[in-house]
Amino acid sequence: MTPDVSVVIPTFRRPERVKRAVKSVLLQKGFQALVEIVVLDNDPDASARSVVTALAASTHWPIVYGHEPEPGIANARNSALQLAQAKLIVFLDDDEIAHEGWLAALLDTQSQTNADIVFGPVQGRVEGKVAHQSYIEDRFTRNGPKTSGVIDNYYGCGNSLLKRAKYFSDSPIFDTATNETGGEDDALFSKALADGAVAAWAADALVYEEILPERATLSYSLSKAFAFGQGPTQTCWQRRKFFGVLYWMMIGIGQFAIYGCGYGISRLFQQKNATVLLDRAIQGLGKVLWFKGLEPRFYGVSAL
Repeated sequence: MTPDVSVVIPTFRRPERVKRAVKSVLLQKGFQALVEIVVLDNDPDASARSVVTALAASTHWPIVYGHEPEPGIANARNSALQLAQAKLIVFLDDDEIAHEGWLAALLDTQSQTNADIVFGPVQGRVEGKVAHQSYIEDRFTRNGPKTSGVIDNYYGCGNSLLKRAKYFSDSPIFDTATNETGGEDDALFSKALADGAVAAWAADALVYEEILPERATLSYSLSKAFAFGQGPTQTCWQRRKFFGVLYWMMIGIGQFAIYGCGYGISRLFQQKNATVLLDRAIQGLGKVLWFKGLEPRFYGVSAL
């Protein structure tokens, strides 16, 4: 039987992490849809194969293993979509753990709103204690409206649902130019909303993002802030909206100046919000320094 929902989990050299992610999907409650799980292994060495094979043999849920040996975040997502059979695609990252009511909340919101894209909240969690922990966890956290319903903005791909029918049926969906830098989801969702897609927020579709030790650092979080800041300016450039490029660059200059000064003052007086102000200043800098070649590289060949 063709599944109603395909839960897609791309993974890269994290076999134990992806095992936890899959198990959290297997524990979902409160829905009646037929679900398949698609795990797309983006490690050239196929490090997740044995883990996924063992999980598939121990459950009645259909679990599909796919291997894309060419590293890259867009490559992984595109290859997973070629395997997924359902009309509703749900993305979960391999470092995310889904609450037991997560899938039911996504499906319920999609059904009630008939949205083309549905997003849910993400709570970042650091294992143990690290410096700047509160800031780091906030950087990996996604908050939205307190109630579910239609929204006019978009979020990232992790913890999202796509309805393939109109806006997400072409292949490849994700731009392979973003394989190392990320931002493949921003490019896709911003275009879909500009073309008329409806987005919604599922307030109860909670997942926890387990922050890896190598990512639980101030430098990594600030790199993500810079990349996040680059996003709107890059999107305008891709669409050749030149006034939009100038607009976001001017916003970035102001943001960098105001928050940069605030950060300096906060450091001088040793205030607790100094790191948050630095984050905002770095985002502003990203809006100004958005040019190709200046993007931080987090994925694909850069991660080997």
